[in-house]
Amino acid sequence: MPELVCHRCGVRVTLEEPIPREAACAGCGQDLRCCRDCRHWDERYHNDCTETEAEPVAEKTRRNFCEYFAYSRAPYAGARPAGERAAAARARLEELFRKPKPPAGE
Repeated sequence: MPELVCHRCGVRVTLEEPIPREAACAGCGQDLRCCRDCRHWDERYHNDCTETEAEPVAEKTRRNFCEYFAYSRAPYAGARPAGERAAAARARLEELFRKPKPPAGE
């Protein structure tokens, strides 16, 4: 079974499941029982969650009372720079709505 890691800093989580609500990462000090560390967390879904019955959570990196929380076993992917998602979306939109260039010789 893959080991549990903090998805913000990559430090190994030494706690047993279920992760207590007040648990914090030994590396970065951030809450462990939060949306960002849940197996249901996915930015591509409404409310960033694949669980359709879960209540909306405003702060995805803070502890919460979600009944569907299950710690993610996904490997640490590294921290993404702030604004990377917005910049990528903006670039895709610009490409989509870019005016085509007129053919050469006209």
